[in-house]
Amino acid sequence: MERLQPEFYARDTLTVTRELLGKHLVRVTDGVATTLRITETEAYIGRMDKACHAYGYKRTKRTETLFAPPGTAYIYLIYGMYHCLNFVTEAEGEPAAVLLRAGEPVSPADADRAALARFGCLSQDMTAYQRKNFLNGPGKLCKALSLTTAQNGLSLQGEELYVLDAGEHPKEIHASKRIGIDYAEEAVDFPWRFYL
Repeated sequence: MERLQPEFYARDTLTVTRELLGKHLVRVTDGVATTLRITETEAYIGRMDKACHAYGYKRTKRTETLFAPPGTAYIYLIYGMYHCLNFVTEAEGEPAAVLLRAGEPVSPADADRAALARFGCLSQDMTAYQRKNFLNGPGKLCKALSLTTAQNGLSLQGEELYVLDAGEHPKEIHASKRIGIDYAEEAVDFPWRFYL
């Protein structure tokens, strides 16, 4: 499997958002890799999207990473408790990114590592509720991969966090409105959430 190169991310955000589905997200901690198949994404495009943190090219300490080169991890904290992982897209200086909303373990070993990080138990010991809601949200995904704002700004070309092309090209991709952006006026209706 080949690692996605910066050129993959340096394209139209909606294209990247769709094409990330089925790719393998790899997080390496203490020399051990945990791999998840990406199953849900959302697009955010600062130049015209009121749901984007950098709408209208707004630069703050928090949004600075959105202006970084394509293929940079943008990780922020919401509600003071949940981390969200995004991949910066388009040209450097153009604030746009893809939010990773959900995934699934690629192997039983990946499931165990993710379950230990999320719940402190092996995947076989998860309750039915935990199993159903294992990685179906951006905060859950970050917790399972031990990602926090400490990893904000990481290059996806490094050894801690990267994405592999597993050769999967999903034929049936669903689109809908994004989740949790009721404040975003007309952007609420943009069909920029994609999922398998």
